[in-house]
Amino acid sequence: MNLHSFFRRKTITQILYEETGSKKIGLKRRLSSFDLITMGIGAIIGTGVFVLTGVAAARYAGPASVLSFILAGIASALSALVYAELASTVPVAGSAYVYSYASLGEIIAWIIGWDLILEYTVAAGAVSIGWSGYLVNLLQAAGINFPMIITTPPSQGGICNLPAIIIVGFVAVILILGTRRSAIVNNIIVIIKLGVIVLFIVVGSLRLNPELWVPFLPFGFKGAVTGAAIVFFAYIGFDAVSTAAEEVRKPGHDLPVGILGSLAVSSVLYMLVALVLTGLVNYRYLNVPSPLSFAMLRIGFPWISGIISVGALTGLSSVILVSIFGQSRIFFAMARDGLLPFKLSRLHPRFKSPYIIIIITATMVAIIGGFLPLGVVAELANIGTLTAFIMVSIGVIILRYKQPALLRPFKVPLFPFLPIASAVISLYLVLHLPRITWIRFISWLILGIIFYFLYGFSSSRLAAKQKPRE
Repeated sequence: MNLHSFFRRKTITQILYEETGSKKIGLKRRLSSFDLITMGIGAIIGTGVFVLTGVAAARYAGPASVLSFILAGIASALSALVYAELASTVPVAGSAYVYSYASLGEIIAWIIGWDLILEYTVAAGAVSIGWSGYLVNLLQAAGINFPMIITTPPSQGGICNLPAIIIVGFVAVILILGTRRSAIVNNIIVIIKLGVIVLFIVVGSLRLNPELWVPFLPFGFKGAVTGAAIVFFAYIGFDAVSTAAEEVRKPGHDLPVGILGSLAVSSVLYMLVALVLTGLVNYRYLNVPSPLSFAMLRIGFPWISGIISVGALTGLSSVILVSIFGQSRIFFAMARDGLLPFKLSRLHPRFKSPYIIIIITATMVAIIGGFLPLGVVAELANIGTLTAFIMVSIGVIILRYKQPALLRPFKVPLFPFLPIASAVISLYLVLHLPRITWIRFISWLILGIIFYFLYGFSSSRLAAKQKPRE
């Protein structure tokens, strides 16, 4: 064992051959660019539009929350461009984990993969808690009351959050049935969600009060920037698109279209919602869990408020689905490489989905959603992704210089300035996360490094220099 062996790398040729050359462990290419765009929208538009639009306006930016979404969209676009280049160049499952394996070495790839397992699992768990809250509130409005004992975690006096567990189980079944079926369900959910958001924008635009936009910057420009840091997390779902790279029909074309297209659509909708929302209700009153429904009630449209609540449920469902999908693909890639037990990468004999990993992932998410309070869960939801953004931005620079002749269907423009800007912005946001988040994140990293030394380092297929085990 020497220091160099920790940074052993896979060549792009190795990755493309080993990961897609075997029918026994390779995933089927069934997704189109439309599927990828809806997948990205499904991951991006959820908690951000139904919750963060109100929080950003009330606490940080006022009417300038629309500017916050513009700034956050620009920051996210930088990372999206980097992901688009690497995803089209290395179209296999694993996203940032695989990119880091090719550019930065095995131990860095392991850390990134381990981080993303945490991020996707915790994010899905957090959203399942939010989904449960919306369901309980909607049923209460209809006169149906769920007992608190089965809708709250033990720390808040209940037994478990049963609705959160149920929605995770339902999503897991859909994912096990296969990528094509999962994509169809997600497409339907996203269409419903977009319809609800467009309804809010159209109806709200008929009742706008421009006086509510004055003053536009009540907290100053600094407030708009702070708001951007908060709502930045509403955009990061686009990276889930890259986890599906191995299942895309035309990765060189469809992956960049899916990543950048979903981000563009989501950004426009976020800005329009923020603009309409602050033109309907004074920003001071928007610090509520469901600002869109609240605004419709304030202007006298209770029936639209109910429709928005249903839209929120469907919207959050798609976030859970895409989050568990993304986590399972990263988990799958790590198991296929031998860094996790290889048997976990088995595909279902009929549906060709990594069913063992999906079951494990869903169980982890259900435990988080069913038994932990939202505050603890939310604190961990984003640090893994931001760390991955930094590493991917560095990785694309390294690959450009080390393998300049590599076929790149899509290239980041203004290289290397945009990847550097992406890394710097992500680092800035990481350094401004709460201390408790760092403590828990470092504890997770230590656990992961211990596992790597005890198992992953010696079990790695790259180390063993052998073909996949049956």
